[in-house]
Amino acid sequence: MVWNTEEIREAFPILKQTVRGKRLVFLDSTASAQKPQVVIDAIKSVFETAYANVHRGIYGLAEAATERYEAARVKIAGFIHAPEPAEVIYVRNATEALNLIAYAWGRDNIVAGDRIVITEMEQHSNLVPWMQLAREKGAELAYLPVTDAGELDLAPLPDLLKDGRTKVVAFTLMSNVLGAVPPAKEIIEQAKAAGALVVLDGAQAVPHIPVDVQDLGADFMAFSAHKLCGPGIGALWGRRPLLEKMPPFLYGGDMILSVSKHDAIWNEIPYKFEAGTPPIAEAAGFGAAIDFLSTLGMEAVHAHEQDIIAYAMERLSEITGLHILGPEASKRGGVVSFWMDGIHPHDTASLLDEQGIAIRAGLHCAEPLHTRFGLKASSRASFYIYNDRDDVEALVDGLAYVKKVLRR
Repeated sequence: MVWNTEEIREAFPILKQTVRGKRLVFLDSTASAQKPQVVIDAIKSVFETAYANVHRGIYGLAEAATERYEAARVKIAGFIHAPEPAEVIYVRNATEALNLIAYAWGRDNIVAGDRIVITEMEQHSNLVPWMQLAREKGAELAYLPVTDAGELDLAPLPDLLKDGRTKVVAFTLMSNVLGAVPPAKEIIEQAKAAGALVVLDGAQAVPHIPVDVQDLGADFMAFSAHKLCGPGIGALWGRRPLLEKMPPFLYGGDMILSVSKHDAIWNEIPYKFEAGTPPIAEAAGFGAAIDFLSTLGMEAVHAHEQDIIAYAMERLSEITGLHILGPEASKRGGVVSFWMDGIHPHDTASLLDEQGIAIRAGLHCAEPLHTRFGLKASSRASFYIYNDRDDVEALVDGLAYVKKVLRR
């Protein structure tokens, strides 16, 4: 297909609004992406025509709801090339998925003296659960460092793997601050050769680049629908043998096969991990978002973002006193974090908002990474399918306005 950003933007109702009389320039998709009309319609349709609790109802409406709920699971599995839909578990978000792994797998498999390896570029959701597990079990938490250029340093990995104590290697497929894309297959191959479990935080990568879990060879991957144009729901993919051995994360309806006064038998996967009434309409929205992105093609999405981020970094680098975090454009996704001399990132974001430009400011749930670079906060602009070079120019003009106002 020929990429047409204007046509894509038309599919997003929220982008038609103005902010203080100016066109909305939304540059915060790394936090949460906007929703196209087809996703909104899919959610609305469930509530209007097919809402009932799934799986258990023996009547037409419940069967219709169940069909949409499970059809979305099939689409999600296909999108990430999972071997089977049953390996896809619905969760609230990637954060819950990562906590589920650390709790349900970690508590049964990590013991005192074991090592858990993560990286300095992890978002808190792929850091704190492992930190807490290591503290509880008496395990070691080790970090792969980040270079001054904002890339992952793999030099320490062989030494961390060679003594056999490393049981888990968990890392992001794309940094939400640096935009850096680690060499995932190289890390996975080394970790698996040493007998370690591999957990991927795919929250930033899955919406932006083609991801094939079978080709990667990892054991688990977490990601969220809300970052790929869907609603507030997420998914955990895991290998069937691992999921079948893991105990449930939550207890209650639908994850039960049979209960007596003194015992319970768990349901099969994926339902063993989906306790209680699930997000039925949100699942349908998830499926619609997958359809929307699949129509565009993830190779095309990635190519578009590569063009935008290369242009954005070129233009931002021309601004005196602005410093960019992370590697060169060819080694990153569509996100750029930066800071400007003498200007707090919160002030930058506030003044850009006056120009109709929405960016992020703060620690981006990655405080250790900011500490690594000696920063208390940064500004972050992130680009997606509905952004183009005009949005980059709006950002550059907006930053000129920020400097003008704050340096009078």
